[in-house]
Amino acid sequence: MGKITRLELENFTCFAKLDLEFSDGVNAFIGVNGTGKTHILKVLYAACAITVGEGKDKHYVDKLCSVFSPLGGDYQRLYRRPVTSNAVTSIVITRDNNQKLTTVFPGRKEKIYFLPTDDLSWSNDALESVYIPVKEMLTHAPGFLSLFAKREISFEEVFRDVLMEAYLPKLKELPNPTYEKLHKELGKAIGGKVIIRGEHFFLKNKQGEFEFSLLAEGVRKLALIWLLVQNGSLNPGAVLFWDEPEANLSPSLLGLVVKTLLELQRQGVQIFLTTHNYVLLKEFDLRKKKEDAVHYISLFRDKDSDPVSSHSTDEYLFISPNAIAGTFSDLYKRDISRALQGSK
Repeated sequence: MGKITRLELENFTCFAKLDLEFSDGVNAFIGVNGTGKTHILKVLYAACAITVGEGKDKHYVDKLCSVFSPLGGDYQRLYRRPVTSNAVTSIVITRDNNQKLTTVFPGRKEKIYFLPTDDLSWSNDALESVYIPVKEMLTHAPGFLSLFAKREISFEEVFRDVLMEAYLPKLKELPNPTYEKLHKELGKAIGGKVIIRGEHFFLKNKQGEFEFSLLAEGVRKLALIWLLVQNGSLNPGAVLFWDEPEANLSPSLLGLVVKTLLELQRQGVQIFLTTHNYVLLKEFDLRKKKEDAVHYISLFRDKDSDPVSSHSTDEYLFISPNAIAGTFSDLYKRDISRALQGSK
């Protein structure tokens, strides 16, 4: 298994031209809403998903449309707008063994299907991966997979995929003592262990068994990580995509989330995440060790109508622009100003 090292986008969604290099550890995307953070995660996840399981029967563009769910399954709706007839739309993804997955899309006025130029060896080298969407899905699991398989419903395929990962049976033994320790710490945080009966998830503890609909959503999200550690979905060599880990989590639990993610990257898991949360970013800054690989990618527009640009750094202090820190700094200044006015 290899790591994803680079992404090149041209005229795709909100990006006119984007060229990003990635760390083999944690890659954290920040930026205001509408700067394409989730889009990048989906582009990369689709490339991983076609290398394993039933995904090997899919072409990259098919999986891309499944995870984006554009209207009518029309991949041309993923082109950057306004649409111009001579613009080229392309995606190039590179791994650390120099394998490339390259897709050049047809012209804007052409009615033919996609023009694949994929490296045939890409799908022959497995990249195990998990995509955790912002919306927690374990509560809604009963009946969802059969509904998704038989009906046209407006759910992106990432929701189905994460449920399939969660339903996997547990490993006979975890890879090493570090995973055992992580599993135990997560179990302590959720207050028990997760069990599956039929298609229903329950949290079992000394008080009994509690269906997930009775649990706080933050607990459910940590319970999913507990399951993924237990069943091997996050074994060394895997790739984890997590869209806004902080969503519905108490700030007091973000330290555990960051600790878990840093430990996973030390075990060889490559991680891509998005965040709007100051506490999460600062936990990475304060907890990372010298040998940890944490890469920050800021996405931004100079003006509302401009295409998205990027700035990357391995140091929290050098994130620029940092919309999250800027907002908190402004709040602090306003708070101090009000306190000073009140003291007069």
